[in-house]
Amino acid sequence: MFWQSIAAVALLAQDASAQNSGGSFIRFGCSQLVVERVDPLVNPGMSPSTHTHQIVGGSSFNITMDPSTIDPPTQSKCTSCTFSEDFSNYWTASLYFKSPENGTYRRVPQMANGRLDGGHLEQDGGLTVYYMRPFSGSNMKTTQFKPGFRMLAGDPTLRSKTGTSPGICHRCMGNGEGGAPCDSKDSSAFPAKICPNGIRATVIFPSCWDGKNLDSPDHKSHVAYAPGGAVLAGDKCPTSHPVRIPQVMYEIMFDTRPFNNPDYFKNGKQPWVYSFGDATGHGQHGDYLFGWKGDALQRGMDALGTKNCASESCPALKSQPGPDAIACTKAQQAKEDVGTNTWLKELPGGVQVTYA
Repeated sequence: MFWQSIAAVALLAQDASAQNSGGSFIRFGCSQLVVERVDPLVNPGMSPSTHTHQIVGGSSFNITMDPSTIDPPTQSKCTSCTFSEDFSNYWTASLYFKSPENGTYRRVPQMANGRLDGGHLEQDGGLTVYYMRPFSGSNMKTTQFKPGFRMLAGDPTLRSKTGTSPGICHRCMGNGEGGAPCDSKDSSAFPAKICPNGIRATVIFPSCWDGKNLDSPDHKSHVAYAPGGAVLAGDKCPTSHPVRIPQVMYEIMFDTRPFNNPDYFKNGKQPWVYSFGDATGHGQHGDYLFGWKGDALQRGMDALGTKNCASESCPALKSQPGPDAIACTKAQQAKEDVGTNTWLKELPGGVQVTYA
């Protein structure tokens, strides 16, 4: 299965002794904090912002997240993530089903991801977060992000494969899926076929930092993907961005099963559209704002490759019961109906749908 496949990739990147003692990534679920039109990275201070997002993590999330005043670990009352020292915020665009019958919209819910033991992560909606050390090379050291660090992966303006990142993809679950994330069977476009077990969207962030800037005007230039174009990065970084940071990855499990009517997928068509009007899928993107308490993330990354940390089991980090993470929610700051339980005549904010 897909979560077993990425575990296999991690093991292949290690020598035999490491295989017996630990893994190459920390993996955990974060439940839904709120769904709303707020984006403090791209549209700070704007309420509502341009399109709907699904947000998880620390409850200090607000419309500005001003790095000069916000300190998520001290200002958050709770976190919707299972590792209780993680008050970071993670968010992506919401996915909508556009009815081919009458053109109305319904937000597609997220569902829990699988565990390595074959069960499911204890979460309500939300997404799965990975922090990964190098998958190849000899130097496994990674440097924790600094307070105030933030970044963006993907490009919401794209409507074709040209210019897309190799770490932005969709997987049709239960209908010919592959192994490692964003392999040749995945696509930056939405699957144009029925996916019996839903659609998994993946967003993989850069693994190298310039070592100076916590952000940049485009929220991308201060970080870089590793040389060579590998989706799962090794230990190398370009001279312009010499610091190897943990590579962050999101997996969003969209429960598209209620909409699996064969009539919706005729002639190569599909009924999906992101909240920013993308009916192709190529513009998928994710936002990240660091908020771990103290040196907790560094402690976890340093424990990888030992018996003290591997995937969902990381005794080096403090965790909380699933119900406590699920209970961490907050009210919308930009109050509106986002189509969770109702049908909408248009996307929130009146966003126009584009196909090219």
